[in-house]
Amino acid sequence: MRALGPGSVSSFLKIILDVVFAALWIGVAVLALITLAALLLSFNPDLLGAIRLEGEAAEVARRGPLLTAGLAAAALYLAGILVIVGSLRRIFTTLTAGDPFHPDNVARLRLIGLMLAGLELGRYAVWAVGALLPGVERSQPNIGLTAWFSVLVVFVLAEVFREGARLRREAELTI
Repeated sequence: MRALGPGSVSSFLKIILDVVFAALWIGVAVLALITLAALLLSFNPDLLGAIRLEGEAAEVARRGPLLTAGLAAAALYLAGILVIVGSLRRIFTTLTAGDPFHPDNVARLRLIGLMLAGLELGRYAVWAVGALLPGVERSQPNIGLTAWFSVLVVFVLAEVFREGARLRREAELTI
Protein backbone atom coordinates (compact mmCIF):
# COMPACT_ATOMS: atom_id res chain seq x y z
CA MET A 1 0.00 0.00 0.00
CA ARG A 2 1.24 3.47 -0.88
CA ALA A 3 2.13 6.08 1.74
CA LEU A 4 1.28 9.16 -0.35
CA GLY A 5 -1.44 10.17 -2.78
CA PRO A 6 -5.12 9.36 -3.16
CA GLY A 7 -6.15 5.95 -1.78
CA SER A 8 -3.02 5.75 0.34
CA VAL A 9 -2.39 5.31 4.04
CA SER A 10 -2.13 9.09 4.38
CA SER A 11 -5.61 9.57 2.91
CA PHE A 12 -6.99 6.99 5.37
CA LEU A 13 -5.29 8.80 8.26
CA LYS A 14 -6.68 12.10 6.97
CA ILE A 15 -10.22 10.69 7.24
CA ILE A 16 -9.54 9.59 10.82
CA LEU A 17 -8.17 13.06 11.64
CA ASP A 18 -11.31 14.63 10.13
CA VAL A 19 -13.52 12.56 12.44
CA VAL A 20 -11.37 13.35 15.49
CA PHE A 21 -11.36 17.05 14.53
CA ALA A 22 -15.18 17.14 14.43
CA ALA A 23 -15.40 15.28 17.76
CA LEU A 24 -12.94 17.73 19.33
CA TRP A 25 -15.01 20.70 18.13
CA ILE A 26 -18.06 19.16 19.75
CA GLY A 27 -16.10 18.47 22.94
CA VAL A 28 -14.75 22.02 23.14
CA ALA A 29 -18.22 23.47 22.56
CA VAL A 30 -19.83 21.24 25.20
CA LEU A 31 -17.08 21.97 27.73
CA ALA A 32 -17.35 25.70 27.04
CA LEU A 33 -21.11 25.61 27.63
CA ILE A 34 -20.74 23.57 30.82
CA THR A 35 -18.01 25.95 32.03
CA LEU A 36 -20.24 28.94 31.34
CA ALA A 37 -23.13 27.32 33.21
CA ALA A 38 -20.85 26.41 36.13
CA LEU A 39 -19.47 29.95 36.19
CA LEU A 40 -22.95 31.45 36.30
CA LEU A 41 -24.10 29.06 39.03
CA SER A 42 -20.96 29.35 41.15
CA PHE A 43 -21.15 33.14 41.40
CA ASN A 44 -24.94 33.39 41.48
CA PRO A 45 -26.42 30.29 43.14
CA ASP A 46 -29.83 32.01 43.22
CA LEU A 47 -30.19 31.02 39.57
CA LEU A 48 -31.08 27.54 40.81
CA GLY A 49 -34.18 29.01 42.39
CA ALA A 50 -36.10 26.79 44.76
CA ILE A 51 -33.86 23.73 44.29
CA ARG A 52 -32.48 22.66 47.64
CA LEU A 53 -29.01 21.17 47.61
CA GLU A 54 -28.03 18.68 50.30
CA GLY A 55 -25.15 16.29 50.87
CA GLU A 56 -22.78 15.83 47.95
CA ALA A 57 -24.67 18.26 45.74
CA ALA A 58 -24.14 21.02 48.32
CA GLU A 59 -20.43 20.17 48.44
CA VAL A 60 -20.22 20.42 44.66
CA ALA A 61 -22.01 23.79 44.74
CA ARG A 62 -19.64 25.02 47.47
CA ARG A 63 -16.61 24.12 45.34
CA GLY A 64 -18.17 25.71 42.25
CA PRO A 65 -15.39 28.19 41.43
CA LEU A 66 -12.74 25.46 41.72
CA LEU A 67 -14.74 23.14 39.47
CA THR A 68 -15.30 25.98 37.01
CA ALA A 69 -11.55 26.60 36.83
CA GLY A 70 -10.98 22.88 36.23
CA LEU A 71 -13.57 22.85 33.45
CA ALA A 72 -11.99 25.93 31.87
CA ALA A 73 -8.55 24.26 32.01
CA ALA A 74 -9.99 21.14 30.38
CA ALA A 75 -11.60 23.25 27.64
CA LEU A 76 -8.28 25.01 26.97
CA TYR A 77 -6.47 21.67 26.87
CA LEU A 78 -8.99 20.33 24.34
CA ALA A 79 -8.63 23.52 22.31
CA GLY A 80 -4.86 22.95 22.19
CA ILE A 81 -5.40 19.41 20.97
CA LEU A 82 -7.85 20.82 18.42
CA VAL A 83 -5.12 23.11 17.03
CA ILE A 84 -2.71 20.16 16.81
CA VAL A 85 -5.22 17.93 15.03
CA GLY A 86 -6.17 20.80 12.69
CA SER A 87 -2.53 21.26 11.72
CA LEU A 88 -2.11 17.52 11.22
CA ARG A 89 -5.19 17.51 8.96
CA ARG A 90 -3.64 20.19 6.75
CA ILE A 91 -0.33 18.30 6.65
CA PHE A 92 -2.10 15.09 5.66
CA THR A 93 -4.02 17.00 2.98
CA THR A 94 -0.68 17.80 1.33
CA LEU A 95 0.46 14.19 1.79
CA THR A 96 -2.71 12.93 0.14
CA ALA A 97 -2.09 15.36 -2.72
CA GLY A 98 1.39 13.83 -3.10
CA ASP A 99 3.19 17.01 -1.96
CA PRO A 100 4.91 16.15 1.35
CA PHE A 101 7.41 18.99 1.23
CA HIS A 102 4.87 21.75 0.86
CA PRO A 103 6.44 24.91 2.37
CA ASP A 104 3.46 25.46 4.69
CA ASN A 105 4.09 22.12 6.40
CA VAL A 106 7.16 23.60 8.12
CA ALA A 107 5.05 26.24 9.90
CA ARG A 108 2.39 23.63 10.67
CA LEU A 109 4.94 21.33 12.31
CA ARG A 110 6.39 24.24 14.31
CA LEU A 111 2.88 25.13 15.50
CA ILE A 112 2.35 21.52 16.56
CA GLY A 113 5.64 21.61 18.49
CA LEU A 114 4.70 24.88 20.19
CA MET A 115 1.26 23.57 21.11
CA LEU A 116 2.72 20.36 22.54
CA ALA A 117 5.13 22.44 24.64
CA GLY A 118 2.30 24.77 25.68
CA LEU A 119 0.10 21.87 26.74
CA GLU A 120 2.90 20.44 28.84
CA LEU A 121 3.64 23.82 30.45
CA GLY A 122 -0.09 24.25 31.06
CA ARG A 123 -0.13 20.91 32.83
CA TYR A 124 2.64 22.15 35.12
CA ALA A 125 0.73 25.39 35.76
CA VAL A 126 -2.42 23.49 36.71
CA TRP A 127 -0.36 21.35 39.08
CA ALA A 128 1.24 24.45 40.66
CA VAL A 129 -2.10 26.19 41.17
CA GLY A 130 -3.60 22.99 42.56
CA ALA A 131 -0.72 22.64 45.00
CA LEU A 132 -1.49 26.11 46.39
CA LEU A 133 -5.19 25.45 46.95
CA PRO A 134 -6.41 24.27 50.33
CA GLY A 135 -7.96 20.82 50.48
CA VAL A 136 -6.13 19.58 47.39
CA GLU A 137 -3.88 16.56 47.78
CA ARG A 138 -0.23 17.52 47.40
CA SER A 139 1.89 15.44 45.06
CA GLN A 140 5.16 15.76 43.23
CA PRO A 141 4.98 17.08 39.67
CA ASN A 142 5.43 14.44 37.03
CA ILE A 143 7.96 15.74 34.51
CA GLY A 144 6.90 14.23 31.20
CA LEU A 145 10.15 13.32 29.46
CA THR A 146 8.17 11.65 26.69
CA ALA A 147 6.26 14.86 26.05
CA TRP A 148 9.44 16.95 25.86
CA PHE A 149 11.09 14.35 23.63
CA SER A 150 8.04 14.56 21.34
CA VAL A 151 8.36 18.35 21.20
CA LEU A 152 12.01 18.03 20.14
CA VAL A 153 11.17 15.39 17.54
CA VAL A 154 8.48 17.60 16.00
CA PHE A 155 10.85 20.57 15.79
CA VAL A 156 13.52 18.37 14.16
CA LEU A 157 10.92 17.09 11.67
CA ALA A 158 9.99 20.70 10.91
CA GLU A 159 13.60 21.38 9.99
CA VAL A 160 13.72 18.22 7.86
CA PHE A 161 10.61 19.40 6.01
CA ARG A 162 12.15 22.89 5.63
CA GLU A 163 15.23 21.35 4.04
CA GLY A 164 13.06 19.14 1.82
CA ALA A 165 11.07 22.19 0.66
CA ARG A 166 14.33 24.03 -0.07
CA LEU A 167 15.69 21.10 -2.10
CA ARG A 168 12.40 20.87 -4.00
CA ARG A 169 12.57 24.59 -4.88
CA GLU A 170 16.13 24.14 -6.11
CA ALA A 171 15.11 21.12 -8.19
CA GLU A 172 12.24 23.10 -9.75
CA LEU A 173 14.73 25.79 -10.83
CA THR A 174 17.03 23.21 -12.44
CA ILE A 175 16.49 22.66 -16.15
